[in-house]
Amino acid sequence: MNNENNGIYAGIPEELATFENAMVLLQSIPYDGTSTWGKGADAGFAAFSNASENMELYDIETDTEAYKVGVHTLPPILEASSPEAMYSATYHETKKNLELGKFLTIFGGEHSVSIGVIQAYYEKYPNLTVLQIDAHADLRPDYMGTKYNHACALYDASKNTNLIQVGIRSMDVAEKQHINIKNTYFAHQIMDNDYWMEEAIKKMTDHVYITFDLDAFDSSLMPSTGTPEPGGMGWYQTLEFLRKVYSRKNVVGFDIVELLPNEANPGPDFVAAKLYYKMLTYKYEKHLKDNNF
Repeated sequence: MNNENNGIYAGIPEELATFENAMVLLQSIPYDGTSTWGKGADAGFAAFSNASENMELYDIETDTEAYKVGVHTLPPILEASSPEAMYSATYHETKKNLELGKFLTIFGGEHSVSIGVIQAYYEKYPNLTVLQIDAHADLRPDYMGTKYNHACALYDASKNTNLIQVGIRSMDVAEKQHINIKNTYFAHQIMDNDYWMEEAIKKMTDHVYITFDLDAFDSSLMPSTGTPEPGGMGWYQTLEFLRKVYSRKNVVGFDIVELLPNEANPGPDFVAAKLYYKMLTYKYEKHLKDNNF
C-alpha cells in the first residue's frame, strides 16, 4: 500500500477500512509513464494519502462525516512497463472491481490511467456520461507513438460515451475535429456565470462517471500538476457544480489525476485530499442523513 498508515484512508477507524465494512473502494494507479512536461505524478497518491490523514473529516457544508460509510484501500496497480501494459492492467482490474458491488474511486497518476478505467465503466453502464473536468481537451487519437498517452485520455470516451467537457482552456488545433462543441464548456465561457451548470446537467444521462484532472483548477490554487494552465476554475465554483451533479444524477465512480506534489508547498496536496472527500460527501450526503450517521 502507498499509505503510511497501514493502507488506511485518512486514518479512519480500522473497522471502517476493511473490505467487508466499507462501501467505498479506493484504487491508486501511480503511473507517470507518458507525461511530457512535469514528472512526478507517480508520487501523487502518497502525498494525497498524507494530506488525507491530516484532514478534519467533519464537513461543515453538509453537516456530515462521509468517512462513516467506510473506505477500503485496494492494492495499487503498479504495471508500468509500457503504456499498453498499463492500460490493459487498469482495464481488467477495473472490470473486476466493478463487480464487487461497491463504489469505486481512482487516484492517479497521470491522466492516461483513466482510459482503461472509463472503458470498463462504459461497458458496464450503457449510455454512460463521462464528465471531464480538465484544463486540456485530451482528444488526440494518439501521441508520441501510443494511443494510451495522457494527451489521449478522453479520445476513446469521446467515441463511446456521452462526453461532457468542463474547464477546457488548452488544446491542439488537430483536436477540433474530435471535440463536441455543444458538450464543451470552455473556461473563458463559465468564469462569470453559473447558467452553464444547469445546461450541462440537462445533457447528462442517468449514470455519470467523473474524471477530474487537477489542472482544471486555477494554477494559483493548484500549481502542483504536470501541465498547469492559468485561468482555471475556482474552489467554490467547482464544488457548486459537483454538488448539483451528485444531487441530480447517479455518479457511478470517479477518478482524480495529475497531482504532482511539491515538498516545498504541500497546500495543493490538501486541495486534492479535500476534493476527494467532498466528492465522497456529495455521493453519500442523503444516505448519511437518512441513516443518522
